[in-house]
Amino acid sequence: MVVKVYISGISGNKEVKKRQQRVLLILDSKNVQYEVIDIAEPENEDKKDFMQNFSTSSGGTISDPNPRHPLPPQLFNDDDYCGDYDQFDMANEIDEMEKFLKLESSDSAPTVTSNAEIKLGNGEIQSEETPQNFNETKDDKEEESKDDNVPDNNENTNETVESKVENGDEGEAKNEEEDEEEEDEDE
Repeated sequence: MVVKVYISGISGNKEVKKRQQRVLLILDSKNVQYEVIDIAEPENEDKKDFMQNFSTSSGGTISDPNPRHPLPPQLFNDDDYCGDYDQFDMANEIDEMEKFLKLESSDSAPTVTSNAEIKLGNGEIQSEETPQNFNETKDDKEEESKDDNVPDNNENTNETVESKVENGDEGEAKNEEEDEEEEDEDE
């Protein structure tokens, strides 16, 4: 089956020209084999008639929303009508090009390879291909990176709260306790 793209090489409509270029660019980028049929060529008069008779979408543009005849680009798979530019563009956006062009999809799922790297604690980087211990928890990583000379933020908080309660600042102490609980929940 061959995808056929009907275009007009001498169209005076800039929007039609841009649409034709975009269709061909996208088909090239997706490595789709296609045949371009220029309906403006005198030897393609019968192909122009075929396109106009079997296109069910008009391919209307902003400047000509209801053309008398379907405007190029029009896409066919052999003699099966696929659609006009708007339908093509939508299929491209939702990643259903094979379905739109009525191409046979490959039976096997595509193989995806990646050379991505995973960032570990302390700036160490390891490749996905050589996994190490991924069962480390956040607490394990924090303990490894903790400097012995730097006190933990939560170590002296209870002492501070208790001393404020003794000094009569119970409201402030309660607020600090609530703040600590929220911080613990966030972690």
